[in-house]
Amino acid sequence: MKSKSKKLTGTVHHVDLEGGYFTLRLAGGEVFKLDGGGADLRKDGVRAEVEGEIEDKGFGISFGTPILKVKTYKVQ
Repeated sequence: MKSKSKKLTGTVHHVDLEGGYFTLRLAGGEVFKLDGGGADLRKDGVRAEVEGEIEDKGFGISFGTPILKVKTYKVQ
């Protein structure tokens, strides 16, 4: 499983599947499933800068969507 650290800026969206999860959507259309972060980050429509590790191989509800393991973030 490859992972690489990145700092990304986008909008948080809630996906209502199997109890729900949150994604970070970038201006260019890329989508990452958020793994971690506080309640202030995990709100639909919030703009944020998120730094973390990207895992592009995984299984689960969001199969095919890279996972962004949140290390630090700043809500804008």
